[in-house]
Amino acid sequence: MMRLSIVAIFIIGWARYSIAFVASNGSFQKNAFSAISTTMNESTIGRGSDSDDIPTNLPSDVGMDYIPLATLLATGNFEEADQFTRDALIVLSGSKAAGRDFVYFTEVKRIPNTDLATIERLWNRFSKGKFGYSVQKQKWKVSKGDFEIFCQKIGWTTTDGEVERKKRWFGASEFTYDLKKAPEGHLPLTSALRGTSLLKNLLSHPVWDDDVWKKEP
Repeated sequence: MMRLSIVAIFIIGWARYSIAFVASNGSFQKNAFSAISTTMNESTIGRGSDSDDIPTNLPSDVGMDYIPLATLLATGNFEEADQFTRDALIVLSGSKAAGRDFVYFTEVKRIPNTDLATIERLWNRFSKGKFGYSVQKQKWKVSKGDFEIFCQKIGWTTTDGEVERKKRWFGASEFTYDLKKAPEGHLPLTSALRGTSLLKNLLSHPVWDDDVWKKEP
């Protein structure tokens, strides 16, 4: 019953997030994060074994609330967690403040190590080490920086007959959000519509220079 309560509360919280997002004409607002976390904090945190699986000490250098992301991942909602992660990066990189809803590759360096580490630990934890930027970094290394090979290894390609192509993201997504079915490194997604520089910079962010990011706070 506790798990059902968590899911029900999450749905309410996500609805509040969606309303906040639409009300701001598509602009991602920090208070949208808080809308979910307030509901979760008031109703689920500290109430039994199910909520114990959701960590509450999630550091951020900019005051970002990551309990919503933890909840999405803990409940297996990887598609929404993927979107949440992209929205967070837009805020963390300063792109949102600049009036854009996407991240320039030159802005990746502005993302705080603390925040990217928190995001990564959550993805790693709730995917049992299958998803996350650090996993993709290893796949990139094995692919020797070849984007085409990299996409094949992490399942970002598909075939139409005998023709191989990149999976479609917009509209009906062709990506896999099932933990058991998705290849290692499949998530989170990073757009390459403007080239591969954004992905390359995310995978070469200073936070990955050592294993400090793995340490739980």
